[in-house]
Amino acid sequence: MLMAEKMLLKYPEVKMVVGKTGAADIATDPMPPEASDLMVILKPKKEWTTTKDFYELADLMRDKLSTIPGVIAEPSQPIQMRFNELMTGIRQDVAIKIFGENLDTLVAYADKVARVIRPIKGITQPQVERVDGLPQITIEYDRARLAGYGLNIEDINHVVSTAFAGEVAGVVYENERKFDLALRLDSSYRTSLDDVSNLYVPLANGNQVPLSQVATVAFKSGPAQISREAGKRRIYTSFNVSGRDVASVVKEAQEKLSEKVKLPTGYYYTYGGTFENLQKATARLMIVVPLALLLIFFMLYLTFGSVKEALLIFSAIPMSAIGGVFALLARGMPFSISAGIGFIALFGVAVLNGIVLISTFNQLERDGMKDIMKRVLEGTKIRLRPVLMTASVAALGFIPMALSTGSGAEVQKPLATVVIGGLITATILTLIVLPCLYIIFSKKNIQMMKPVVTGVAGIILLLFSFNVQAQQPIQKRIGIDEIITSTKNNLQFGINMQQINKGKAQVSTAAALPKTGVFAENEDLRPNDHKGILKIGISQSMDWPGLYRAKKNLYTEQLKYYQANESVIVTDLKRMCGWCITSFGIYRINNNCFSALTVFTDH
Repeated sequence: MLMAEKMLLKYPEVKMVVGKTGAADIATDPMPPEASDLMVILKPKKEWTTTKDFYELADLMRDKLSTIPGVIAEPSQPIQMRFNELMTGIRQDVAIKIFGENLDTLVAYADKVARVIRPIKGITQPQVERVDGLPQITIEYDRARLAGYGLNIEDINHVVSTAFAGEVAGVVYENERKFDLALRLDSSYRTSLDDVSNLYVPLANGNQVPLSQVATVAFKSGPAQISREAGKRRIYTSFNVSGRDVASVVKEAQEKLSEKVKLPTGYYYTYGGTFENLQKATARLMIVVPLALLLIFFMLYLTFGSVKEALLIFSAIPMSAIGGVFALLARGMPFSISAGIGFIALFGVAVLNGIVLISTFNQLERDGMKDIMKRVLEGTKIRLRPVLMTASVAALGFIPMALSTGSGAEVQKPLATVVIGGLITATILTLIVLPCLYIIFSKKNIQMMKPVVTGVAGIILLLFSFNVQAQQPIQKRIGIDEIITSTKNNLQFGINMQQINKGKAQVSTAAALPKTGVFAENEDLRPNDHKGILKIGISQSMDWPGLYRAKKNLYTEQLKYYQANESVIVTDLKRMCGWCITSFGIYRINNNCFSALTVFTDH
């Protein structure tokens, strides 16, 4: 850490570096013993000479510290890091958590995950949580030798614990004060592995043997910490995101891991850090945004008392959303939670401009201006300045946030960008599109617009039908009667004809008897006579006469239904064909009119 401090102090922008290693006595900030925090206090920005960009300076420092073997540096803001740790337990932006039972298996798969995600663009060096590598002195007893010396493991553990950890052997009194008398080896004999190996263990006969004679003493790496979450052991691989949005990075990581890293049974992934906060905030926005839109519409309805006028003003919302989306694309910003909040603020301002226009139109109508064109032109001219002032004041107020580069800029810039871009399009479209919609959907113009709408719909259907039959030539026009007589290609009509034929057959066979049976059998009447009597006969089964009458009535009613259904199908075809011919005409396509008719009636 001292080397890292010296390297950072070489930057002219650095005023002071303060290091902190391990955890404090009061565990308000729990940290493993190998982790260190370097607090870099910077000089005022006007004194910076290397670069004027904070993030660029942080990247330079990180690259400089990466030259120290075994050191992985992650630049972050102290408050941001603390909040990430308090909310999700992870200091970095994204953490891929692996849950399982065996600690060695977790470590192996965490290293594999780090190797797989390392090439992903936009992430920093992945860090694997250190849960092993803590050096420990282990004592493995040789039970055969212990039995030969007449020792047991409990006695040896007691000797080792007393020698190195200490044990109370008595009490010392000084006046009214009492102290425990602890017994253990001198500090000079507790410094190395040899001190443990050469520890003498007393035998029952009064002799002593060194511990190395009955056990193997060695250094081994053990677990440094065992992390748990929701009752499961877990390890995580974490990284920060720069230059990309968190959602796309995590999606790419999920695709790579599902393809290249297959976890064994009982092990699974979760994703934490800022991505976890993003998921929770997105879920809340899925409720808040529709609720805000419904509330806006409800307030508009209460204000104007008309669903039509409320919908007219509500059309300003998609107009403003267009500008917000394009503004984010123009600045290369991804959609974030702050951008979502910006859309909600934008919708309110856009709706306000619509209220100003529609209220003016209604007021002019109450004042006696009945000509809708004059009313719209006059109202738009009167309210042009208030609409522009409302939008410009809000947009100008957000410009400093949109251009900010200091602390909190990552939250301010998307919000301000959405509002400014949305207000530009909302203002232009509100002054142009909203008056046009008001004219179109006025009471007197609704009837005038019906033929236009019908014609447009007919043209669309005609183009669609021609697109389906693009390779077939158009020959001539046909009429309704010719269409109805050409029914062999209409599937619905053909199915009904089959049902009629079936019903006729059932009526004619309702009184039919089952097939007559012929039988032959040899009946032996006497016990001792093996010749018997040969009988040949004919059998015929018959139901109750009333049953045949009921079956015929049933089949007759079914036949009547299908015959009536034929008339319904023909009438429906006439109605559909008449509408199509009235709107834009029916054309014979490839000598088969019903192929075209099917397209028209289905749409």
